[in-house]
Amino acid sequence: MHENKSETEKIVGVDLAATQTNPTGWALWKKKTVSTRLVCRDDEILTLTQKHAPTLVAIDAPLSLPKGKGMRETDKAMHRMGYPVLPPLFPAMKKLTLRAMTLAQQIRKLGLSVIEIHPSSTRKALQMPAKDWIAIQATLVQMGMKGDLKRRALTPHELDATIAALTAHLYLEGKTQLIGDTKEGYIVVPQKSSWTRLKL
Repeated sequence: MHENKSETEKIVGVDLAATQTNPTGWALWKKKTVSTRLVCRDDEILTLTQKHAPTLVAIDAPLSLPKGKGMRETDKAMHRMGYPVLPPLFPAMKKLTLRAMTLAQQIRKLGLSVIEIHPSSTRKALQMPAKDWIAIQATLVQMGMKGDLKRRALTPHELDATIAALTAHLYLEGKTQLIGDTKEGYIVVPQKSSWTRLKL
């Protein structure tokens, strides 16, 4: 049954920039084949995403604000588990968070499902290289992913979007955990394992 689901699932991963003037990484996953590009504006992201009608959209950005003035319970739990995320109200993060929340709302209005992910935490959970982008791309190819990954050197934004899509795939396969709560939202993180043991 999982094989059939993998054959039909389409996933979009988004490595969102804080502003519409900076490049956002966008990746489409289908049958382990990944197509990536850089886009800037929200309408570009929405049009591209709607065109492919994905099973799931994974966004690398906070999709909610804390109920109080500090961190979300989600962020506190991530830190306790060794995944140091930046909280939504951190000065460098607030603009990104507000953009991401608006974009997620627009995507849901299209009838699509959205999850929050954190690529650095995905890499840590799967024991992948942390910040060596050449090694990260090589690892994704070794995992069996194809498409643009095998054709050209991808930008860090495209690679993080690809990892967002990978995280969403693992989520659909039941190989992730939800960190957080219903009040302030969840971040989806893969179950701790070595990427060498994963069967995509």
